[in-house]
Amino acid sequence: MSLWTAGDAAAATGGRAQGDWVADGVSIDTRTIQPGDLFVALQAARDGHDFVAQALEKGAAAALVNRIPEGVAHDAPLLIVPDVLRGLEDLGRAGRARTQAKVVAITGSVGKTSTKDMARVALTGQGRIHAAEASYNNHWGVPLTLARMPRHTDFAIVEIGMSHPGEIAPLSRMARPHVALITTVAAAHLEAFGALDGIAREKGAIFDGLQPVGSAIIPEDLPVTGLLRDCADKAGAIVVGFGRDGMARLIHARPADGVLSCRARIAGKVFDFTLRTTGTHFAMNAVGVLAALSSAGADVAEAARRLIDWHPPKGRGGVEDIAGLRLIDDAFNANPTSLSAGLSTLTGLTGGRRIAILGDMLELGPEELAMHRALADDPAMAQVDLVHAAGPRMQHLYDALPPEKRGLWTETASELAARASELAGPGDIVLVKGSKSSLISVVVEALRKSFHIPTPLK
Repeated sequence: MSLWTAGDAAAATGGRAQGDWVADGVSIDTRTIQPGDLFVALQAARDGHDFVAQALEKGAAAALVNRIPEGVAHDAPLLIVPDVLRGLEDLGRAGRARTQAKVVAITGSVGKTSTKDMARVALTGQGRIHAAEASYNNHWGVPLTLARMPRHTDFAIVEIGMSHPGEIAPLSRMARPHVALITTVAAAHLEAFGALDGIAREKGAIFDGLQPVGSAIIPEDLPVTGLLRDCADKAGAIVVGFGRDGMARLIHARPADGVLSCRARIAGKVFDFTLRTTGTHFAMNAVGVLAALSSAGADVAEAARRLIDWHPPKGRGGVEDIAGLRLIDDAFNANPTSLSAGLSTLTGLTGGRRIAILGDMLELGPEELAMHRALADDPAMAQVDLVHAAGPRMQHLYDALPPEKRGLWTETASELAARASELAGPGDIVLVKGSKSSLISVVVEALRKSFHIPTPLK
């Protein structure tokens, strides 16, 4: 079934359609475009109009543009609008308006993408599911997700992020969710918000877009839980708290053999589930997911059973064994809360030495150096045997550690990666974590190569 006809897309955007085309998908990237997609020529690092000819050559059904690009035929299949991003937003709103799907929106300082993926997997078998790809959660990611949503979707999961004040509310109003889940509120993007309260208010703005009598799923026991409740109450939402003592409650999460055996109480009923991870913070996110799906009318028992099929995304806490080395790849992002959770995951595994390889945490504002130093006093750090660090900010943690815990410190992650063979040995358990821009992920790849055993020649 087609996603957009030329007439429907023109009506949604108020644009002018050339040709009688039909699109089966929506794409913003010629590297991954599929035949039949509508190519959206967004202005980003490069002007998408420069790639329209290439998109059409690759089989795009049409292109959303604000002019006929150079080198493109004047009668080419196009949808011409005054502003391409505004046109994509209009497609997103129209995509949302024409579906009867139950929409769950997810935000939070930590765990948005993994929680979104967890919800998608948990809903398997409960109808037609549509979810955001990758970390598509910003001013173009949300409308793109909505524009890609098939008309007959049963459940949709939309991820909403932010880096500056005022970004979440308009995206939530575009998505118009029935249920909105906040994973947690932590010290991330403090440069833009100044204090945790400011981050909490921005996260709480996700409730502004809720459908009438929608549900707000909020974490209990945070310093800012009261603020989140105020935001939910202002929006007229039904509030469901989740945590150790919330209406949705994690009873236990017991690690064994690389998995977590969990029990939770959701809407007055007890459910057991298993996660393929040892990070207990993922168990708490799973409780939030089950609470959100319960509020959306899904079968919670079936969702709980399906959770065993979820795997942490690459760079977000998955555990892998490489020639005797146990590696926790958590190199996609970091702030004090998520790094503390990563250390807990590390110390929850049994085996050889526990080694943390840490890159800078970024966008923490004027207290960033103190936040790095404070990690030396994290309770889990007492069980870490060795810390290697990269970056000028993480040097402050390194210097605060007792001498016996200090491994290597380098100015850059690439310098640390060059010494991968010195960082760990067979039998060790290694956590690699840092902000994405710290580039600490290069150490992950270096460790994989260093400990890879080639297949013998026959």
